[in-house]
Amino acid sequence: MEDLTLAEYRALAEFRLQIRRFLHFSEEQARTHGLEPRQHQLLLAIRGLEPDAQPTIGTLAAQMQLKHHTTVELVDRLERHRYVARSAGARDRRQVLVRLTPSGASVLRSLSLAHRQELESAGPAFTAALRPLRKARADARKAGRSAA
Repeated sequence: MEDLTLAEYRALAEFRLQIRRFLHFSEEQARTHGLEPRQHQLLLAIRGLEPDAQPTIGTLAAQMQLKHHTTVELVDRLERHRYVARSAGARDRRQVLVRLTPSGASVLRSLSLAHRQELESAGPAFTAALRPLRKARADARKAGRSAA
């Protein structure tokens, strides 16, 4: 069974730290804007859907990796804040579609700009953390080819 080198374990630990730092930043930004992190994530999921995807509760639940009823609760809370609105589907009136309201789009824009700026500054640390892992895999592939 293959193992990792100490350098690879350290690189994974560093990468995990960088992810956690970014997530902490993201969670704090959401709270600063009066949202819970999952509410921010749901706004982003709605805005980030592929053009051919319908923003149904089911689609959003899949995007968020949440159960249907949990997604409904998130939509309920965002609707109370007037960040999203529900409507019936055009083809299937039983289908519930969720859309961003202008205030939802505005808060998402503000959060997304802050996230983009954070990623621009944190990006080099992510890349540096991954470099030893990529190098170790490339070295292992080379060693495997030379042995053949």
